[in-house]
Amino acid sequence: MVDPRIVERVERLREQIRYHNFRYYVLDSPVISDAEYDALMAELRQLEEAYPELITPDSPTQRVGGAPAEKFVKVRHPRPILSLGNAYSADEVRAWWERIRKLIPPEALPVQFVVEPKVDGLTVVLAYENGVFVQGATRGDGEIGEDITANLKTIKSLPLRLMVVEREIMSDGPVPSAVRSSPAQQLPLFEPSTLTIPRRLVVRGEAYIPLTKFEEFKRKMAEQGQRIYANPRNTAAGALRQLDPRITASRPLDLVCYSIVEAEGLEVTTQWETLAVLRALGFPVAREVALCNSLEEAIAFCEKWARERNRFNFEADGMVIKINDLRLAEQLGVVGKDPRGAIAFKFPAREATTRIVDVEINVGRTGVLNPVAVLEPVELGGVIIRHATLHNYEDIARKDIRLGDVVTVKRSGDVIPYVVGPVADLRTGEERPILPPDTCPFCGTPTQRPEGEVYVYCPNEDCPGRQMRQVEWFVAVMDMVTLGGETVSQLMRTGLIRDIADIYTLKDRREQLLTLEGFGEKKVENLLAGIEASKAQPLERLLAALGIRHVGATVAALLARHFGSLDALMNASQEALEAIEGIGPETARAVREWFDNPHNRALIERLRQAGLRFSVERPAAAPGTQTLAGKTFVVTGTLPGFSREEVEAYIQAHGGKVTGSVSRKTDYLVVGEAPGATKYNKARELGIPMIDEAELRRMAEGQVRT
Repeated sequence: MVDPRIVERVERLREQIRYHNFRYYVLDSPVISDAEYDALMAELRQLEEAYPELITPDSPTQRVGGAPAEKFVKVRHPRPILSLGNAYSADEVRAWWERIRKLIPPEALPVQFVVEPKVDGLTVVLAYENGVFVQGATRGDGEIGEDITANLKTIKSLPLRLMVVEREIMSDGPVPSAVRSSPAQQLPLFEPSTLTIPRRLVVRGEAYIPLTKFEEFKRKMAEQGQRIYANPRNTAAGALRQLDPRITASRPLDLVCYSIVEAEGLEVTTQWETLAVLRALGFPVAREVALCNSLEEAIAFCEKWARERNRFNFEADGMVIKINDLRLAEQLGVVGKDPRGAIAFKFPAREATTRIVDVEINVGRTGVLNPVAVLEPVELGGVIIRHATLHNYEDIARKDIRLGDVVTVKRSGDVIPYVVGPVADLRTGEERPILPPDTCPFCGTPTQRPEGEVYVYCPNEDCPGRQMRQVEWFVAVMDMVTLGGETVSQLMRTGLIRDIADIYTLKDRREQLLTLEGFGEKKVENLLAGIEASKAQPLERLLAALGIRHVGATVAALLARHFGSLDALMNASQEALEAIEGIGPETARAVREWFDNPHNRALIERLRQAGLRFSVERPAAAPGTQTLAGKTFVVTGTLPGFSREEVEAYIQAHGGKVTGSVSRKTDYLVVGEAPGATKYNKARELGIPMIDEAELRRMAEGQVRT
């Protein structure tokens, strides 16, 4: 039995250290010296070493620990972690607002906006249970990420245990720079009695490396003769994907949080309040934020920081404009992966000039031939650029870009380099036009350029270049981690595979595999095991892996949920596809054309024979429980007792059908909190009955609806 005075002292030390961490990392306003802080940590470590039974996972001493992991485990996010649409000018922001303003009820106007910096780091999702940090994950594909909890614990600004910060302490810290001249806009302060730690809280943030710390880190690496990293973003992303958290701990990572993904026991109604609540619970939030009463105020704030971006102590590629009213933003819904209620105002890209020395052609999995400029190496934004996209041949002709030109190169969004145009005054007369190829450089097939399109295509389904890209895409989406790019290339060069269906015949070619360079028994065993495991991937993953134009993870999930099987999707008309909320005419046409292609139909049949999953798994229904048979339901909003997947499974288990959009065939709209405006208004227009969760349960239990 540990002396209660020791227990009390340990708890007191942890409280003090958390408090001083908050002052140092969140408020940037320490009240003790580094030596005094180190003394507190040293005393806590000594007591925990003497009394190991007192060690808890959320102790400040437990940020680095444990053996290196063998691999990262996949985790599903409680809600989709969406991306953002982009605007590259003030006019594009205004156009975004004009589009969504038409969807906003008159009584919800005028609208306030919150503007925040778009920190260029790695998106992370942080989960807390009863105030204790229990899991952290990468964004991944927005639905499923990777568990990097041990690595995230090494970030000192990440609170391992939440606390409600005293109002007086909060007022001591620096206020957001945007509001120093406007006290009315200051983030609200909370009395401890009005804010409690939620039972469960999931927060979204961005892990990054501050620029000042990155320069110091590079200097240390150079002094030690180690690898010099090019830019903070890639360094941060690489650090968080280390299997050994001790390596992560050696990187100067920091954190900024800006969104509540899920909360139990906590309700916020605005984005401005969200930032204040996060800060009051001990999370670091950005200081360069503003609450704006009009769109023009928001744009002016974005343009201010575009001019002053060098004042940021982090890489940022823009500002984010968000509708402040969270319920209104939720009702506006999403388009693809982008919420309608927010937009990224992208900063002007960084520029450099260099010369085009050659043009290479890449072929995509859909047959698009993409011209790529080979450049004289040039430094741009901390990265040496040797290649840049030329977009397409129509763009090349319009800009009159020639081989041998001195050109301006930009990094769009601080990531993708592209050729802006030539510096015509520096031409020597030896420059040559860049013309689209008459034949595919990978298979020799005559190229095509469909009317109304800017791209040049290789139409050959069996083009080795196309097949290579298709196979690489397929194995990546199907999560065949044992079948990397080099292995795919080797297998295709040797003729063991020619397309994605051939992957599943490799189990019958074990002896041939063993004759390949670098293929031993263990590698072949792991390779075949990874291929076999991919057969269990859900239908939505298979749809995304097929490489259909415009069908990524989000659209694939929509199609899988709506149709339930690949066969039903294959036989759906273009009109039926367009009727699904979130599917536009271009996507519907691309899906229909892909399945109409005999080559693709044959490929699907070979995948069927291989044993891949062609339908959505439905929960087995107990006898006599088909109380919802023959009824079609649409769900909108958040239900207190179900996740979206759970309510769909519940309806299907009782014989009902769930679709993604309201039509005359819909029997009931199940309405939760913050329902989507499109579904709600359509149901009201068509006279579709609306029910809540309680009424849905009564119907499923066999009680007749009155």
